[in-house]
Amino acid sequence: MLAEKTMNENLIRDRLVEHGQSLFSAPPEFVRFTQDDAADRLLNDLTDHPHAFVLASVMDRQIKAERAWLIPYRFMEKLGSFSMGTLARQSERDIQRLMSDPEPLHRFVETMSGFFFSAVRRIADQYESDASCIWQDRPSSATVVYRFLEFDGIGPKIATMDANILVREFKIEFADHYSIDISADVHVRRVFGRLGLTPPNATVDQLIFRARGLHPEFPGLMDFPTWEIGRKWCRPKKTECSGCYMKDLCPSANDGTANKPMHASPNGAPDG
Repeated sequence: MLAEKTMNENLIRDRLVEHGQSLFSAPPEFVRFTQDDAADRLLNDLTDHPHAFVLASVMDRQIKAERAWLIPYRFMEKLGSFSMGTLARQSERDIQRLMSDPEPLHRFVETMSGFFFSAVRRIADQYESDASCIWQDRPSSATVVYRFLEFDGIGPKIATMDANILVREFKIEFADHYSIDISADVHVRRVFGRLGLTPPNATVDQLIFRARGLHPEFPGLMDFPTWEIGRKWCRPKKTECSGCYMKDLCPSANDGTANKPMHASPNGAPDG
């Protein structure tokens, strides 16, 4: 029984890794962060505006990601520029005004204004106003994740997500990928649970270490495939198993429990 379960888990892992590897090996394409073309062009400009990517990451908490990643472009509209020189000349009070007037750009204006100001200062002071120094010269994945974690407001989930986006989408070279973990959002947690890789109520730590055990050389390679499955087919209340490429291996699809409600983990957000 255990051997059969392990074999099926290995087949699931291999298929997720295969899909992740196809994305990792694909040529770079324009990355969609928001639904605004101009905002996405700014975020894709790692040559002249690498700080836009970093500052958007700092804003990505407790609001929808698409809204958070729009904030750098909204600043550029108000300032007429998004150069580091322009940003570094803004006081903390200036940043708060830009964040709040005429409409709030974030749910928590005061806190996020402070994080934004702090991030600008860190890029200016620690990276000589060039945020791409965070990932230049093939650093280790642990180094890149740690550098993101040094920014106020960025936790492990966003730090590893950022590192994953840099290597997967922008094809930035790292010395290794060992420390790029899976990002335990609700879609990834739900799919891992329904695939039988973790219990339905697994904690964030359980999910991260499960992914490390399944694919230690690059745990985050399984991140986008499982997130995509969760967004496209493996929805919280209504699944579309017939369209999912994991359906033949998924125990929940095959035993009819795929639409069983998921519950909050002891150490994670409720599923949604």
